[in-house]
Amino acid sequence: MADVQAVVFDIGNVLIEWQPERFFDSVIGPDRRAAMFAAIDLHGINDAVDRGSNFRDTIHAAAEANPDWRAEVLMWHDRWIDMASPAIDHSVRLLRALRANGVQVFALTNFGIQTFQIAEPVYPFLSEFDRRYISGHMAVIKPDPEIYAMVEDDCGLDPATLLFADDRIDNITAAAARGWQTHLFTHPQGWADRLVAAGLLSESQAR
Repeated sequence: MADVQAVVFDIGNVLIEWQPERFFDSVIGPDRRAAMFAAIDLHGINDAVDRGSNFRDTIHAAAEANPDWRAEVLMWHDRWIDMASPAIDHSVRLLRALRANGVQVFALTNFGIQTFQIAEPVYPFLSEFDRRYISGHMAVIKPDPEIYAMVEDDCGLDPATLLFADDRIDNITAAAARGWQTHLFTHPQGWADRLVAAGLLSESQAR
């Protein structure tokens, strides 16, 4: 296996919890939330934002198109930061430990242009990557092979030297198909163990 030249982090559910259903359960209750998500493809609408569509315009249009759920849909815009929380502190420590060891660290994330601007002041570690690949600016989202090719072209590294952590198996599968080393993220300790096994961190650094 090739030596790792850069570690690539997904952000949602790797560095920051992203659980819209949990948020709406807490605000409108599980039954009403389930009915809303059955009636409206909110994740599909969010994909449009992640491809670069304007956040406010996209969510407001969805709210107007679904008058029975207008107030709830508007929460996706007005309370977005409450859905994108909290930070996964152990993962943040791993990011910083890697950089302290001189390892290049990239972000590759499905994230809107405006939503990333909202998140940056709340989560200062988002400014700490050596390179950031934000889907909204790239106009393509994972797991489209094009987004991985764009990363490869920009960073100039052999795909086999990239180690990528993501919480979605489809995103991992697409990266692996291009020769990337991958880790399916389920918990920060598993990711820490993988980084230790790769020789990038000591066990004490990975805590």
